[in-house]
Amino acid sequence: MYSFHYRRPTALNEALAVLHADSEAKMLAGGQTLIPTLKQRLAQPTALVDLSRIAGLSGIQKTAEGVTIGAMTHHADVARSPIVREVIPALADLAGQIGDAAVRNRGTLGGSLANNDPTADYPAAVLALNAVVSTDHRSIPADAYFQGLFETALEEGEIIVAVEFPQVDKAAYAKFRNPASRYAMAGVFVAKTAAEVRVAVTGAGQSGVFLWEEAGDVLASDFSPAAVDKLALDPSDLMSDLHGSAEYRAQLVKVMTKRAVASIA
Repeated sequence: MYSFHYRRPTALNEALAVLHADSEAKMLAGGQTLIPTLKQRLAQPTALVDLSRIAGLSGIQKTAEGVTIGAMTHHADVARSPIVREVIPALADLAGQIGDAAVRNRGTLGGSLANNDPTADYPAAVLALNAVVSTDHRSIPADAYFQGLFETALEEGEIIVAVEFPQVDKAAYAKFRNPASRYAMAGVFVAKTAAEVRVAVTGAGQSGVFLWEEAGDVLASDFSPAAVDKLALDPSDLMSDLHGSAEYRAQLVKVMTKRAVASIA
């Protein structure tokens, strides 16, 4: 690990001041990705800005539209929140499947979304639920937020403060996890409203999380696992590695979609 300065501000404007003054400074949320990266000397920030003491960045609130979750809220808190379980039970179920107990008690919602790992779980929920990512100075709809492999709409020095999840009629998350890392090899979040069905896939796409629009269109007219049987996901844009080929992941996505729909139906 290279040497760096450590900053632990207690106010959002203090953190923003450090980040704007030093383009090489990095934000530290739960550290589940950043700390191992630093240990392996794959990153050399001049400073770490620890967000853990900034008031107002954590917590869960029920709203008229759904639920708002602070960026520094830990996965474990989302998983066991009575508010989340009441409003969007599938989101709590997803949080409970992330990593292991140590990861769930340290990792944060905002950190996961800022990193946008292609195998992370939260991006599937954010995209399927059409959530809004709120930062220190603007709101970003889910459809505009995810922009590719580890890429987001966040600007340099921009801090996620909360995510606004709208309530839907029904939702479910089904995940096939890598047995070693517990990352998703195929995770599918299905969200159903009166207007549409959104099917978001994580863990399989070469460019990260994506909407399987064909599945959403079919399920909007026939919400049943059998409707998914008619579909075949094109593997040309899916990941292929030592854990599974693109064709294998295409089949996994189809199976996880059917499981999610079955758990709802």
